[in-house]
Amino acid sequence: MTTERSLSNPLLTGAILPTLLRLSVPNVLSMTMAVLVGVAETYYIGVLGITPLAAMALVFPFAMLTGMLSGGAMGGGVSSAISRALGAGDLPRAQAIAMHAVVIGGLAGAIYTIVFLTFGPAFYRLLGGFGAVLKEAVGYSNVLFSGAILVWLNNTLASILRGTGNMRVPSLTVFITALLQILFGGALGLGVGAVPRFGMTGVALGHIVAMATGVVFLLWYLRGGRGRLRLSFKSISLKHEIFTDILKVGALACVSPLQSVLTILIFTGFVARIGVKPLAGYGIGQRLEFILIPITFGIGVAAVPMVGMAIGAGNVIRARRVAWTAGVLAAFNLGVIGGLVSIAPDLWGTNFTDDAGVLEYTRQYLRWAGPAFAFYGLGLALFFAAQGSGKILGPVLAGTLRLALVAGVGAWLASRSAPAGHFFALIGIAMTVFGISVALALRFTSWNPAVALDAGHIGRNPSARHGY
Repeated sequence: MTTERSLSNPLLTGAILPTLLRLSVPNVLSMTMAVLVGVAETYYIGVLGITPLAAMALVFPFAMLTGMLSGGAMGGGVSSAISRALGAGDLPRAQAIAMHAVVIGGLAGAIYTIVFLTFGPAFYRLLGGFGAVLKEAVGYSNVLFSGAILVWLNNTLASILRGTGNMRVPSLTVFITALLQILFGGALGLGVGAVPRFGMTGVALGHIVAMATGVVFLLWYLRGGRGRLRLSFKSISLKHEIFTDILKVGALACVSPLQSVLTILIFTGFVARIGVKPLAGYGIGQRLEFILIPITFGIGVAAVPMVGMAIGAGNVIRARRVAWTAGVLAAFNLGVIGGLVSIAPDLWGTNFTDDAGVLEYTRQYLRWAGPAFAFYGLGLALFFAAQGSGKILGPVLAGTLRLALVAGVGAWLASRSAPAGHFFALIGIAMTVFGISVALALRFTSWNPAVALDAGHIGRNPSARHGY
């Protein structure tokens, strides 16, 4: 039976929009700091020259994939499993899920490092990298991805806390790590005082230092029992059923960022074959697109525990209302940003380069993609909300549709030697299709708690209210 503590939980009983905003604000503020990291690193690398800027465009999708897989996808699976357990009043299970999540994060991070240290150069060649651009990309990549396990652990630990409804501590961690990343990345990348200029590898080293600090801080917090869950490594008993509870959402959710990055990689390959300046201009515009993901992340991860706890308590109607509220909120925020940069693209582009040719391609990209940002935000926020429910097949298939559209139409444009502007228009259309498809998938997917709840919790809540 649902505990008294569950019934008094504001995530289960509070007004939806105020509660969502209260949880989102710390995330959005901390993600604003993460946005500044993206701006700062692009600026640092832009100072180093057009060749490093083009090299960053080759590596950056894979770098973002690290965070998307560990924080947004698998992290969402972790938060979903924990919040559903807490919504059903099962604290011991939630603590067991946390331990299993750390194991998954550590193993996944190690595998990620091995893959990119081994196959990274081949990936960048497939994208059209060669010569000096390829050399810069490989050097940057080798340092950056040697610390992938730190990114996975940092995001896993943060997701554990978010699953309990604690957004403040993960947000504080993001703020601290972002600040360190800006300071150390700039100092090591460009050189300051007695510190020599290490170039792109220095920027990557700043990232590793920041992630290591975040992991130490979150472990200290969770191991000390300062949150709702206490992380203990004593008498660990790993169970297949608990791994399954996390992975049934997290593993399937990982398909979505893989699709997103594959979409970007395919598109980057098309643009790279047009020339270095189109690639550099696209890289600047693409950086904004990726930066919008953390902003939506701030809203989406706030929706995950609200949806998950509502599902755990059997209140499907509330869970769906949370999802739609988060989707509309994200669409509005990204729509404002997209509208602004489509009207005045130089507000973004001139921060990173003064090369007229590169700026012209950046303008083209933002004018086509900017108006579609609202649909992209809608789709991403609804994807996160669906993670809380444990039902994400529909949103994943929407990502498949976007990938197929970009690959198919992009190949057709490439076969006709279409100009860069035509490819940029395709990206805007694909974003719009993605957002609409996720919304339709959510509308027609049942969130019946008899399916969504863990088998051990079904029927515990006699007040469960079913919905479509």
